[in-house]
Amino acid sequence: MTGFVSFVGAGPGDPELLTLKAVDRLGRADAVLFDDLSSGPILGHARDGATLVGVGKRAGRPSPKQAEVSRVLVEHAQAGQHVVRLKSGDSGIYGRLEEELDALKSAGIKYEIIPGVPSAIAAAAAAGIPLTRKHAARRVQFITGHDVVGALPEDLNLAALSDPNAVTVVFMGKGTFPQLAELLMANGLPDDTPALLAEDVSGPDQKITQGTVGELARQLAASTGQKPALILYGALAES
Repeated sequence: MTGFVSFVGAGPGDPELLTLKAVDRLGRADAVLFDDLSSGPILGHARDGATLVGVGKRAGRPSPKQAEVSRVLVEHAQAGQHVVRLKSGDSGIYGRLEEELDALKSAGIKYEIIPGVPSAIAAAAAAGIPLTRKHAARRVQFITGHDVVGALPEDLNLAALSDPNAVTVVFMGKGTFPQLAELLMANGLPDDTPALLAEDVSGPDQKITQGTVGELARQLAASTGQKPALILYGALAES
């Protein structure tokens, strides 16, 4: 009998931010395929005896190729198991969900998608600010700071990203933010536009650094550190 896959958004890392449905699926799964950022205490909700398989990807570190992750996912489901594919944040936001859905569809395996707390939402909450503002920031835009080879994407809409009246969230962008900031400022974004760096959001080493786009670009040009992080800039409220 073919199994079933539950894609579970683990949120930013704090197990208390898991949804009730996420906890239920973890408690019933035969196998859990988890990313690095969705591991730790969250895996404590997996049932005793469940097979735990790390398939995480981290920039600059050895990690399985996406094709291999998809193969392992299909393999466990074809063995008749209920599989939880545990992804950090929300599975549909820069989580390579589409590739894994395609693999399941090709194999005729059924699935469900359980949303999680997006890390961008958690970052704003950790900073004590709203992500939108009634009269100042009516638009929020999410972008990735690197493409498939780790470079800054070449097809960015710089006009939209240089809008100081929007709030822009940059995922996976610590290494490329100095380059991005240079392009943004060349397209009219003021150097003193508010910005913040949210590292290890909701984790034990959480750190929120607030400043300006120019200051943050200079800081990251000197050192990016090893912590997972998000960058927010634009019409941010003061904490």
